Amino acid sequence: MRPLIAGNWKMHGTSAALGQIAAIARSVAEEAPACDVLVCPPFTLIARAAAVAGAGVAVGAQDCHREPEGAFTGDISAEMLRDAGATTVIVGHSERRRYHGETDIDVAMKTSAAWRAGLSAILCIGETEAERDAGQAAEVVARQLDGSLPLGANPATTAIAYEPVWAIGTGRTPGDADVAEMHALIRKRLTDRLGEDAAGLRILYGGSVKPANAASILRLPNVNGALVGGASLEAEEFLSIIRAIPQGA
Repeated sequence: MRPLIAGNWKMHGTSAALGQIAAIARSVAEEAPACDVLVCPPFTLIARAAAVAGAGVAVGAQDCHREPEGAFTGDISAEMLRDAGATTVIVGHSERRRYHGETDIDVAMKTSAAWRAGLSAILCIGETEAERDAGQAAEVVARQLDGSLPLGANPATTAIAYEPVWAIGTGRTPGDADVAEMHALIRKRLTDRLGEDAAGLRILYGGSVKPANAASILRLPNVNGALVGGASLEAEEFLSIIRAIPQGA
């Protein structure tokens, strides 16, 4: 399958940052990398980002509400995101689960909302440091995947992002064997639920992906791309990760 390199800008970026997206788009157009490229800026930049991204770079969002409209002050629906130019939305990111109390059920409803609006969803799952230290990583990831992924997922509408919470923004990453083991578990869990469709579903790794470690991570079995945080804010750093995709991937 074609890998996906997705950038999650989180709460970073004003109008001046659009130049970074334009620079990414220029390089992608010139180099034609062996992957799909997605940038997820703040809500305020989505429409303008879509205007400068070009055909080779998709624009996504970082969250959505479960309902298409209503009295939900401060929230944004999946339909609004698509209208603004988004093609994809991240759901269930660990920071949403931690700081906003989102449950697996909440994430499942947001995933369904994305599909309803014609968006694809990047569904995030991953364990905390305490859960890993307690030997519960596999159990936690399996439970989140089962509880957050609605029926009807397929490769065109859904990707899974495994993000060990303790590695996000810390500069730490699990060993290659740990990443491969968790991605294999996710693939098996998907196969049990989805059958043949699971083979085409992309599983991304997220958790302090940098130019220095991207090549080794992206060569691991069942790693079909990356969800990149801070390193996606600067065009050259992000492009270095895109260029780390193995030839013939």
